[in-house]
Amino acid sequence: MIRETHKFSIGGRFDIGGKEPFFLIAGPCVIESLDHLLFMADKIKNMTEKLGMNYIFKSSFDKANRSSIDSYRGPGLEKGLEMLAKVKEKIAVPVISDIHGFEQISSAAQVLDIIQIPAFLCRQTDLLLEAGRSGKVISVKKGQFLSPWDAENIVQKIESTGNRQIILTERGSSFGYNHLIVDMKSFPIMRGFGYPVVFDVTHSVQLPGGLGKVSSGLGEFIEYLARAGVAVGVDGVFLEVHDCPDKALCDGPNSLALDRLEPLLKILKEIDGIAKQ
Repeated sequence: MIRETHKFSIGGRFDIGGKEPFFLIAGPCVIESLDHLLFMADKIKNMTEKLGMNYIFKSSFDKANRSSIDSYRGPGLEKGLEMLAKVKEKIAVPVISDIHGFEQISSAAQVLDIIQIPAFLCRQTDLLLEAGRSGKVISVKKGQFLSPWDAENIVQKIESTGNRQIILTERGSSFGYNHLIVDMKSFPIMRGFGYPVVFDVTHSVQLPGGLGKVSSGLGEFIEYLARAGVAVGVDGVFLEVHDCPDKALCDGPNSLALDRLEPLLKILKEIDGIAKQ
């Protein structure tokens, strides 16, 4: 049996949680240019509108956790938020991006509909509390080093601020060196804390640091894992999507090619309808 979760609005555009159908979070890993952002957001929105699916655009203004000092991180806070604001205005979709420090929260809250806490920072109590006090929806990626039941502590920290707009995201657990494994039991366990759960499929096929100075990935397994997660009954699916993964400035090996997205979404919608009957 799939439990109901707390229901709340995303940017006043649609609700998530409860018995709502699954939603999509998707976009290129990192902001490469404004033109590319608008192109990707428009393409993905057209697909989701055709399928009657709720969509949130994701791209990072600063990837502060890249493997190497030489890796591209993005345009930074100010320029990146300006670009995301234009996506929000021109494409009319909610936007999500990650923050890495207290100093980013105030500015991010003025633009983002959802503030994302990266996996490596999911136990940073003061960061979670400050993000919770922003009043925004807070999405926390469960660290690769945490069990699913440990995520309840994350929930309680944010709840202590009075904020009950919480999303928990699963992205796999460390399995030896450079590999991640997804335990499908984690989804019902974390949903049992009362909040929507998202499956970050593309980061689950990542091989962190697998190429030494950059991460590698097993993108050929994206569709398999996505179907499995939706069958378990997740509230949302997170996919890094790029029109040309081979040329992506971040996470290309574990990104889904744009032309593979719509066929996958059609199948996921059917599976979601069956799983949530």
